[in-house]
Amino acid sequence: MMPVLFLSHGSPTMPFDNVPARDFLMRLGSRLPRPQAILCVSAHWEAALPSITASRAPATIHDFHGFPDALYDLQYDVPGDPELAARIAAMLEAGGINALQNSERGLDHGAWSPLMLIYPQSDIPVLQLSLIQRGSPLDHIAVGRLLASLRREGILLVASGGAVHNLRAVEWNGRAAPPDWAQDFDCWLQAAIASGDLGVLADYRRQSAAAPLAHPTEEHLMPVFVALGAAAGTADKAPGRQIHASFTFGSLGMAAYAWGLD
Repeated sequence: MMPVLFLSHGSPTMPFDNVPARDFLMRLGSRLPRPQAILCVSAHWEAALPSITASRAPATIHDFHGFPDALYDLQYDVPGDPELAARIAAMLEAGGINALQNSERGLDHGAWSPLMLIYPQSDIPVLQLSLIQRGSPLDHIAVGRLLASLRREGILLVASGGAVHNLRAVEWNGRAAPPDWAQDFDCWLQAAIASGDLGVLADYRRQSAAAPLAHPTEEHLMPVFVALGAAAGTADKAPGRQIHASFTFGSLGMAAYAWGLD
């Protein structure tokens, strides 16, 4: 049974940044069983219907602007798995959720930036699953539940977003301490995931007073709900544990969570 992960991927410069989160990601691979394939849900791909990359050789997408040239030279040349993509789409369809396969789309930095640090050998097939555009937390939990059985096949589900993500509050000089609201939401999220109460987590905007500042938009937290669904399966709760906590650039919360990792 493979674990389920939620990782905060931070800035696109993460592969170059000398920060605790980068060090954590570089050590994480040694703690994980080797997967047969990786299914990554990134905050940076939203589609009207859940969509799965179906290329045999997914491209590295540099979906950002204004960063150092060296960042645009990075490539994460991993194999894809169109047959697995077709099977995942069929699993969602069988569960009543229409899904699409996309043979043109590659991997965005929400996928390749953390994965190249965890698995630098780039020899494990990687597929990416989109978020549902304007989908609710409960919609994404439902998607995750339908994917839970993949864990028994050696497939690692990686949800990639941000525990705290407010770009308007970022201090790019990196010297600022995280503001109170960022720390408050980070603590709330840790406790809520430890309890595993899916209803409380799905209602995070009312349950945490800091939520509107911690997530002015929802896409960077939404991957955690796919992870929660995959971890829960048919169960009512999915208790997880924090495996990393730090902040970068002041307000970017870099916490990581795992379900089923010893």
